[in-house]
Amino acid sequence: MYKSFDEVIGYAIDFRHNLHKNPELKWEETNTAKNIREVLEQHGIPYKTYANTGTVGLLAQDKEGPHIALRGDIDALPLEEKTDVSYKSQKPQCMHACGHDGHTATLIAAAIWLKENEDKLTNPVSLVFQPAEEGGHGAKKMIEEGCLEGVDMIFGWHNWPAIKFGQAVCPDGTVMAGNGTFHIDVKGLGGHSSQPEICKDPVLASSAITMALQQIVARQIAPQDSVVVSVTSIDARSELTTIPDNARIEGSIRVPTIELKQFVFKQIEEITKDVAKSYNVEVEIELRDRYQATINHDTQASMMRESLKQTLGENWQSSIPTPIMASEDFSYYLNTIPGAFALIGTDDGVEKHQKPCHNVYYDFNDKLIKPASTTLMRLANFEFE
Repeated sequence: MYKSFDEVIGYAIDFRHNLHKNPELKWEETNTAKNIREVLEQHGIPYKTYANTGTVGLLAQDKEGPHIALRGDIDALPLEEKTDVSYKSQKPQCMHACGHDGHTATLIAAAIWLKENEDKLTNPVSLVFQPAEEGGHGAKKMIEEGCLEGVDMIFGWHNWPAIKFGQAVCPDGTVMAGNGTFHIDVKGLGGHSSQPEICKDPVLASSAITMALQQIVARQIAPQDSVVVSVTSIDARSELTTIPDNARIEGSIRVPTIELKQFVFKQIEEITKDVAKSYNVEVEIELRDRYQATINHDTQASMMRESLKQTLGENWQSSIPTPIMASEDFSYYLNTIPGAFALIGTDDGVEKHQKPCHNVYYDFNDKLIKPASTTLMRLANFEFE
């Protein structure tokens, strides 16, 4: 059907732009899934469905070699896009600001070319189009419904604007941090701002709690451990002359291990209660465990590094420190079967390709589709001539 792999890449870029125009949030990816499944059907690729909007394409299932899965995520973010690209999102407050449209298009390119050359495959390959990565635990749901049954190893990747185009990272061990969130309701007693002595000021207490939480990383964590504790919101709205009754503090943590997550959560709870007591207010604390750290398996990480080297060249390895403190639900896969995850650079000097993920001016770099899909296909043991 296709004269060359470059022709497939052109098709994948067009597919990506269409996805970008029509983004869908986590667990709402109905049309995205429909488009993916139509492409698979058009190219004769059988598939199974999982978690409603998840799809797994199947290739060379009769082969005897190790069953290898390749994963791409498909959901968008609740952001209002401010780029000026011709394929700008047509949906208000919804945007592919993390490049999942590019990840999906990359896996589409790999799926098509592998199907075109299916007779050359020596092992089964699964193409995992996963919903709800952005906080929706989509990988967990896919696994629970059986998407990894019979699979021996899995590989995934994420574009990364802080890395130069043509470079990547794929370490042994932790590549991305685990995360969690904290939500603290501070309950005081409001009143007139001229009479603070008869109030229990939740604003002052919230400020003290915020400052006290900073000593967790500064004084409770070894400098060699990568931990972040960030208070990202204090909500204590009131009139100019009124001390409010309540305030709410929210924030997130990033940690490289489960043990450190448990320690940090314990510290947040103890410090918050102690400070609240000293300010004569009450607190209710909710700690939410989100994603675990994404921890590569050494053998598969070595395989992925070799594939990246073959694709990007001898100078492929970025010096960016790892673990990256962002989080990924690919961790669910790596906690279930062996595999590896890489971050591949997007920064080619074009300003929009330097914008960080989750930024309203971000745009995925289409130049990544060819090297990223080539890397994935090599991991599926496909040999390029």
